[in-house]
Amino acid sequence: MSRRHHVRESPDGTPPSATDRVYDALRRDILSCKLPPGTRILEGELADHFEVSKTPVKRALGMLMHEGFVEVRPRHGYRVTEISLADVQEIYQLRQVVEPAAAELAAANASPEQLQELRRLVEESTKDSYEQKVDKVLRFHEILAEASGNDRLSAVIGGLMDEMECLLSLGLDIEKSVSVQASEHRELLDALLKGNHHSARTIAEHQVEVGRMRMFEAILESLTGTGGAADQVVLRPMVAPPVTKP
Repeated sequence: MSRRHHVRESPDGTPPSATDRVYDALRRDILSCKLPPGTRILEGELADHFEVSKTPVKRALGMLMHEGFVEVRPRHGYRVTEISLADVQEIYQLRQVVEPAAAELAAANASPEQLQELRRLVEESTKDSYEQKVDKVLRFHEILAEASGNDRLSAVIGGLMDEMECLLSLGLDIEKSVSVQASEHRELLDALLKGNHHSARTIAEHQVEVGRMRMFEAILESLTGTGGAADQVVLRPMVAPPVTKP
């Protein structure tokens, strides 16, 4: 599923249902960490905020549970799913499998329109905010996946980019890393433009691994002195962003 800020619409263009409206709003806030990992979610407060009954709220939360963004704990109700170091490791392990494959396929299958969009996304702008840089980096990976021509592969990578948005919104010291990634994407784009599938795969493998190393360096730096089993450490925003009442 694409991480773009989509709004569900019916085929005939009618406005989204109450369930979809609640789902889209909550999903956006979870991905951006406006609702940080571990945040308790109360059905009644959501119903009041969106001016709906509890039924569409329950349905929306059920959809988010199915996607892994929300969990239910006995006697505690709904919470935004927490992120552990083990989760981060699994995300990057999966990225190391699927993204090089997508890059290799994209070198043969990318359309002129997709290549043009990738060009646009690697353009630097000194005016870009951190959030805009993150958006471009993640969108690059999504377009690359779509250019592979494999819908299932694209769906898997889209889901991974959702999880990456959460990681990149935790407030870790990775802004420089995000800027570097944007620059590194030019090398991958060059391989795609040349149709060099072997080079595209090799570059993608290297970039995912380098990104993994940078992410873990930032995480471990933020967790200095935390203690406990590394894979069980729960990640939370370094500085919690203002949380608007959902």
